[in-house]
Amino acid sequence: MRVGHGTADLPVPDGTPMGGYIDRPGPSTGLADPLSVSAVTWSDGGRRFALAIADVICVNEDLAARARQAAGCELWLAASHTHAGPETGCVPGGGPTPEPWLGRVTEAVRTAVRRAIDAERPCEGVAYRGELHGVGADRSRPGAPAVVPLDLIAVRDGGLAGVLVVLPVHPTVLPAANRLVSADLVGAVRASLRRRLGEDVWVAVATGAAGDISTRHTRRGQDAAELRRLGELVADRCAELLADPGTPLWQAAPTGIPWTAPTGISWATRRLTLEPAATTADEAALLAGYEQAAATGDPVATRLARSRLEGLRARTAPPVRTGVDVNVARLGGLALAGLPGEPFLAVAERVADRPGEPTVVLGYVNGYPGYLPTAAAYRRAEYEVLASQVAPGSAELLAETARNLLEDL
Repeated sequence: MRVGHGTADLPVPDGTPMGGYIDRPGPSTGLADPLSVSAVTWSDGGRRFALAIADVICVNEDLAARARQAAGCELWLAASHTHAGPETGCVPGGGPTPEPWLGRVTEAVRTAVRRAIDAERPCEGVAYRGELHGVGADRSRPGAPAVVPLDLIAVRDGGLAGVLVVLPVHPTVLPAANRLVSADLVGAVRASLRRRLGEDVWVAVATGAAGDISTRHTRRGQDAAELRRLGELVADRCAELLADPGTPLWQAAPTGIPWTAPTGISWATRRLTLEPAATTADEAALLAGYEQAAATGDPVATRLARSRLEGLRARTAPPVRTGVDVNVARLGGLALAGLPGEPFLAVAERVADRPGEPTVVLGYVNGYPGYLPTAAAYRRAEYEVLASQVAPGSAELLAETARNLLEDL
């Protein structure tokens, strides 16, 4: 297997509308840390697969299609889901990507993938999975355990060539009041790992199934210092995982040697239509609940009550069916699933529960249907459920489809 990595800058001019928060006080006013597109490519001598991760709030289907055409190979385009980047048309149910970002992100993907292909060389892969403490927790349940899974793919060419980290935590450390462009938590993890591993080792960080996971109950602040602290926690855990032998995924192979399953590359996509959500939530009651919480002065209760109200207001009307793609790939002994939108962590765990084969699940891939809660979550009036465009059971359908596609491959 040959693997390469490449990046391309994604500049954001001052005055750009920012995505992620409906109550942001205005457009961008400067740069906290640069945005980019990072691409990793795998080639087995006959087929090539590319994963590109863009520092944007979401990837709509029109952008994913344009980027795949520009890449010239099978491509998954994932959003890091930073809430401190440009607005790219992130509305529940998906929508058109506004210019100039449809063109700019596409061109950055083209550049990053081309650089990755040019950098391809024989490599071996190793998978790691471990628990990550103190960074992410269920954001709607104060006091929930602050433990999430952390997936790490190490790429070796004798020494360590690079790492792909999949972190199922919302990159929302910086607040709505922030108007400085930043990759937020994803950028902090990248920077911390580069300091730890050295400039010769490439680092790519993707966001996993983070629909219900964030730093809301683990962060100690909402500034650059807190980003660095959390980034170092993730980097420390990655270093601990890399100290173990890990699970071999594929072997290195010189150019021109054909590879076949299970050491080759394959992928599959299935289109699904999700039924619309129905709600009996009363906006007046949610507004009254928010006002009562605010009167108590309890910041956690106030934030949760406000998020429920915002969730209901974010839902499109009238409800419509939503088309989505479920994507899977096999890269040697590694199984990948790319789910659209914001699946809850338990959805990804249902896909990844495949004994004997490392399975890594990414969220925010090739489309944005919005939140994908578990069926059980619909019994609770939480922001993610109230904002969801899809009916209960939709997330489980995506998980089962991904599992079946992987078995078919």
